Amino acid sequence: MTEAAGGTGPGSGPDSGSAPGPGPGPDSAPGTGPDSGAGPAAPRRRGRPPRAVAEAGPGTRERILSAARTEFSGRGYDKTSMRGIAKTAGVDASLVHHYFGTKEAVFAAAIEVDFEPALTADAILGDSLDGVGERLARHFLGIWENPVTRTPLIAVIRSALTHEAAAKVLRGVVLRRLLERVAADLAVPDPRFRAELAASQMMGIVIMRYVLEVEPLASVPAERIVAEVGPTLQRYLTE
Repeated sequence: MTEAAGGTGPGSGPDSGSAPGPGPGPDSAPGTGPDSGAGPAAPRRRGRPPRAVAEAGPGTRERILSAARTEFSGRGYDKTSMRGIAKTAGVDASLVHHYFGTKEAVFAAAIEVDFEPALTADAILGDSLDGVGERLARHFLGIWENPVTRTPLIAVIRSALTHEAAAKVLRGVVLRRLLERVAADLAVPDPRFRAELAASQMMGIVIMRYVLEVEPLASVPAERIVAEVGPTLQRYLTE
């Protein structure tokens, strides 16, 4: 019968003739002896956690982006975190960093989605510049009159008004996607400046009507605003 481990049984003393101390006998725990072949424990693998690997897949980026839009709309830029976006999306936070890198980059991607309908320059320019001022006013106000598109856009504007990083992203998106495109088709001196004047007119109306809700501007029919502002925009863009 094999002696108990630790040498505490009878005949286990120094004069018993037994081996000094417990050795790696046949009853040793599997994989712990010198001949087990197990070797030193494998180093912990660095990089994305296994759970994140399992979560990554088709639609993951879109789910994160949808969660980001929800977070930015509900919390604003300052209070939204990468971890909060990940929690809302139901993914590991490392995946948000994997797809977007920074909060500013996530915000930029969210703006692209929210502003997409308003950034379609072809719908504004049409085949000629005749009536472009009225088309611009009607198209832009139409986006804001729709509650589905208005809610996230208001959150974007509020974030841009209170946080420089958000304002920088918004300027970049609007300048790159809309103003530069419109300015390229204008046959007037300083086309970029003219396009910015038109944009400032519309953004001022947006803030007064939809964000601050200043009366009576907040309540008048959109078509009345189009009729009043259209000629001014036309002058900015064509004369």
